[in-house]
Amino acid sequence: MIGVSKLLCGAENYGDRLRYVNGANNQRNGVSLGYGPVVVWNCTRTCNLKCVHCYASSDNKKYDGELSTEEGKRFIDELDEFRVPVILFSGGEPLLREDLFELVQYANKYKIRSTISTNGTLIDKDIATKIKNSGVGYVGISLDGVGTSHDEFRRTKGAFNLALNGIRNCKDVNQRVGLRFTINRHNFNQLEDIFHLIKNEDIDRVCFYHLVYSGRGSKMIDEDITHEEARIAMDLIMEKSLELKDKVEILTVDNHADGIYLYLQALKKYPHLAESILKLMKINGGNRSGIAIANVDYYGNVHADQFTWQHTFGNIKDRSFKDIWTDASNPIIGGLKDRKELLKGRCSKCKWINVCNGNLRTRAESITGDFWASDPACYLTDEEIGISDNMGLI
Repeated sequence: MIGVSKLLCGAENYGDRLRYVNGANNQRNGVSLGYGPVVVWNCTRTCNLKCVHCYASSDNKKYDGELSTEEGKRFIDELDEFRVPVILFSGGEPLLREDLFELVQYANKYKIRSTISTNGTLIDKDIATKIKNSGVGYVGISLDGVGTSHDEFRRTKGAFNLALNGIRNCKDVNQRVGLRFTINRHNFNQLEDIFHLIKNEDIDRVCFYHLVYSGRGSKMIDEDITHEEARIAMDLIMEKSLELKDKVEILTVDNHADGIYLYLQALKKYPHLAESILKLMKINGGNRSGIAIANVDYYGNVHADQFTWQHTFGNIKDRSFKDIWTDASNPIIGGLKDRKELLKGRCSKCKWINVCNGNLRTRAESITGDFWASDPACYLTDEEIGISDNMGLI
């Protein structure tokens, strides 16, 4: 995650205290000194929607073999032993898991911060109250457009209104809630509309995700925005961040070129901010899948992040999460711990490698078949990353 509000405005939010801590970039098994990774647990694959970009390829049916309540609690026990600071309950649709609030409260017992990633359509007033009373720290609701644009992306008529009501119901009970917006070719022209929505609905957090070619999203490669559109999107996000300041926490996710582009633009437009931006980015260290972010799927398989299910490092039914996460014998997770020498193409020669760390590996593999190749979604020019135009790099 790139804390745009943090970098441009000096805003201070919960996640910033994990991302921008001295020594974080030197960690190999956790988000910062003394902590394990932030863990995304896809606690169920079942979902009431069938979104076109779903990395979990979820559907509205039951899936056999998902972790039981007791297995989930043992897993949370292990997260506490590893000093995991945050567990993000995802899916599918996590609110379809009947024991979700029991698991949230169990995590709370250990003071592990619980967050929920949801499509928001099931959050009526009663569910919003249950979320609040269970002690959930934050609810992220996906909105990938306004009105019918969102409905088409989610393949469900009325999904936008239901999700918007979910946001309103959370706010009515003082449950912190925000938006998750995955930028793609079909909603790129609605970024301004999303900022209008944020203002009108008094929403104080938004995460702009870059498209990842994983799950059903692997069929959307041609639906991604162009490099030029990525720059336009980032320009708008920066402009709105400076306008809104600490009123709205704004982040971008899954493309660490954003941080470098932000710094390069700051050199031109806001030179008084540039030095502090670069310092914070170096402290963070860029993409840290397999280090500071971990994923466990509904079967208990451990992955580098929620988009990298093609590589499994073990199962928590067989070994503890900590043992799996700290075992570098697997060439993928071992490589991710210290990946710089393994990166190829433009990434291997980029002068920003210490603040980007090779961006997102799954996108590289989905396009080239090589996990260590360059991320095709890097929209920085050869000149900006310090390489010549004719190197013929992949």
